Amino acid sequence: MNQSRRIWLALWLIPAAGVLIFHFAAAQPYRRMDTIGAHMRSARQLALDEKYGPAVLEYDKALEELPKDEDTLRRELQLERAQAKMNASRLPEAHGELKKLLDELLAESDASQDLENRVRESLANSQYYMTWLMRLEGLSRDEWEPEIESARQNFKLLAERAEESSDQSELKSQLENLESSIRLARLDLADLQGLPLPSQ
Repeated sequence: MNQSRRIWLALWLIPAAGVLIFHFAAAQPYRRMDTIGAHMRSARQLALDEKYGPAVLEYDKALEELPKDEDTLRRELQLERAQAKMNASRLPEAHGELKKLLDELLAESDASQDLENRVRESLANSQYYMTWLMRLEGLSRDEWEPEIESARQNFKLLAERAEESSDQSELKSQLENLESSIRLARLDLADLQGLPLPSQ
């Protein structure tokens, strides 16, 4: 091959190689988002099918792949994962994660109130179930009362917000939750022991 052909071939290959490198580099974030989307869809379907343990694993995989600056989606997935953990008999773990997530949202002035409400409701539910279990385990009132009091306050705030927004269905639901939390705090242990565990 003569010198001019080599030069011409090199000049042709350099831009082609550049195009290929750019193509693969630019496609990487899209492939990553496809992977995250696949894990999310799988996790949500597993949760719908009440296969909560495998759903948690899929949420973990989605969160591992998620870029650090995707705060909104990360929090949404953390909430869904915590809800799956509650149903997978991992209540204390979910409880701690929900507390941390709510603290994170409250520390931001521009956090979504809708997301905050959903995290707060899940946290209040976890506090309600934690109280139930703590009471059955025979822990003292000093140990379980702060949990149910916090649940009561969360349900009360959610009811007030529902009333402000004229959401009658949500208001009814939160008032029922509030009444349940008050009833749990007042219930005698002997009566509590005779009741079936509530579903999470």
